[in-house]
Amino acid sequence: MLEKLKEKVLEANLALVSHQLVVFTWGNASERDPETGYIVIKPSGIPYDRMRAEQMVVLDPIGKQLEGDLKPSSDAPTHLELYRSFKGIGGVVHTHSPWATSWAQAGKSIPVYGTTHADYFYGAVPCSRALTREEVKGDYELNTGRVIVETLKKLDPDSMPSVLVHGHGPFTWGKDGFEAVHHAVVLEEVARMAFHTELLGNHKPLEQYLLDRHYQRKHGKGAYYGQDKKNL
Repeated sequence: MLEKLKEKVLEANLALVSHQLVVFTWGNASERDPETGYIVIKPSGIPYDRMRAEQMVVLDPIGKQLEGDLKPSSDAPTHLELYRSFKGIGGVVHTHSPWATSWAQAGKSIPVYGTTHADYFYGAVPCSRALTREEVKGDYELNTGRVIVETLKKLDPDSMPSVLVHGHGPFTWGKDGFEAVHHAVVLEEVARMAFHTELLGNHKPLEQYLLDRHYQRKHGKGAYYGQDKKNL
């Protein structure tokens, strides 16, 4: 079942390693099949260098395991909640990458200090509130997904493809697993740059008109960055 998607999800997970976003087993990538709505995600706790495509786990939207002998990632309920809440996303990534996680541990959103940030995130990357004791004692991973959805209540998940979970780390998403990985890589760079920007004494966000221009030239109706697909 979904053999090609399993290969793709394996590649997305291995890309987290190649981009130095994860160590040991600290991260996961998943992707949703657009035809069936099934989600393919990595197994829990398997070292990346031993992971194989046939070990990927297939889940239905409510979390029933349809295929795979291994347990899915412990963060699967978070992924599933994001897929259920945001119909437009096709891939989800979670890491503990050090720069983005540092902002999450500080409980701080990442301000827009420059055009690199503006090219991908239309505004400050938000940090969620801390989960309550009851939320942590209960369905912790599901409640993590719910707090991400809550944080994005007034935002567009397409123009803000990431949330920092307070005290935990970043989640990113995109149209598929590879775009979710791409956003995770960019987020890590943006988090590093923002830290150094504040260290150098600047706490003034980028002007709104410059944020608008940079985001819209890549993602707006009149986007002109890059090449037309027909010319590639």
